[in-house]
Amino acid sequence: MVASNHDTHDTIAAIATAHGRGGIGVVRVSGTRLDGFAQGLCGKTPRPRVATLCDFSDDDGGRIDQGLALYFPAPHSYTGEDVLELQGHGGPVVLQRLLKRCLTLGARVAEPGEFSKRAYLNGKMDLAQAEGVADLIDAATEQAARCANRSIHGEFSLAIHALARQLVELRALTEATLDFPEEEIDIGTRDDQLRRLAVIRTQLDTLLAASDQGSLLRDGALVVLAGQPNAGKSSLLNRLAGEEIAIVTEIPGTTRDAIRQSINLYGVPVHVIDTAGLRESADPVERIGIARTWDAIEKSDLAVLVIDGVKGESAEDRAILARLPKGLPCLLVYNKADLANKPMARAGDSESPRVTLSAKTGEGIEALRKALAEAIGWRGEAEGVFMARARHLDALRNARSRLAQAQTETRRQELFAEELRQAHEALMSITGEVTPDDLLGEIFSRFCIGK
Repeated sequence: MVASNHDTHDTIAAIATAHGRGGIGVVRVSGTRLDGFAQGLCGKTPRPRVATLCDFSDDDGGRIDQGLALYFPAPHSYTGEDVLELQGHGGPVVLQRLLKRCLTLGARVAEPGEFSKRAYLNGKMDLAQAEGVADLIDAATEQAARCANRSIHGEFSLAIHALARQLVELRALTEATLDFPEEEIDIGTRDDQLRRLAVIRTQLDTLLAASDQGSLLRDGALVVLAGQPNAGKSSLLNRLAGEEIAIVTEIPGTTRDAIRQSINLYGVPVHVIDTAGLRESADPVERIGIARTWDAIEKSDLAVLVIDGVKGESAEDRAILARLPKGLPCLLVYNKADLANKPMARAGDSESPRVTLSAKTGEGIEALRKALAEAIGWRGEAEGVFMARARHLDALRNARSRLAQAQTETRRQELFAEELRQAHEALMSITGEVTPDDLLGEIFSRFCIGK
């Protein structure tokens, strides 16, 4: 069971549509034996799975609203329980009155994600599918939405279970020799074990690569534009965003604080931060902006060092490059190609990729977009990619580590079997067959209320 402050058999209700005004608003109710509940609210029990026009009544029998009621008796519903959906006018006051009426009839306000949690607990979907629901709602790009849909419909879970079945077969054959050593059980030679294991490891690596790409689609990447004042960082942000987000002037130090803008990079949500120019300054406000620039760089997935292509790279540019965090990918951008006489040489001994462009005219921007995609690890193909969360990647990497260790233990079959068992449990934690209660609470608490 899942740790909760409430009984999972309570009747729950919530406004399922977004806050604010709209043409239609939905209140969703889930519980057991909601036919009586519907009678008290609608004056009748709607026919199952048929939109029924009715008046929604308050405690005194007065009309709250007129709308459509849809009744889904268990188990043929989203949660696996009786579900009643009330579709009325989308005004906040109307919806709050309707929700209040549901509470007086015995429901309580649902916790965030509690409808999806009940669907998981009642076997309507596994944990990866439930997370796909939240990912679809939060999808920032069309490609991300498509990947989330694949998770909802079980494609990710099927890939996990296919690997798990092969692990179970290898575990069964291995453990049979441990449980019944006196029996002659032909499990093949150690070479056969290694062959089976190699197939599983290859398939796991392929799944992990697809999940890494899906993680990019889900979470995006944080890219920081850094460089000296007047190198053209703000102009570059505006060009990437396609609108005037940042103020651009010829006065050095115009940008004092970080400006964040999300862009769609071939389907990947990329969060670009324009920062204060990096230089020595006596201005206390500018110094705060510079400190925040370095803080943003520390947290980023990619640093883009913008260099004034007219002045050429300088000792200051090389000092910035040398100060970047070790291991942080960096892309060198030589700006103002419309004014420079020749392409600029690379900065110092850096092996970082480089692009020459003009933020003013747009020349070279497509080359920059491609370089950005490559630098953050996007291969440019969303088909076959699974929307993965950090916990999915951790589980897959844990399984990969266990299988690598198993390969070294074929002479000690007890340890070989144990590594296979732990790899199997890591995979099953993704779909929820093996999941601690506190993890479930953490996962579903991040869902929106009403879902």
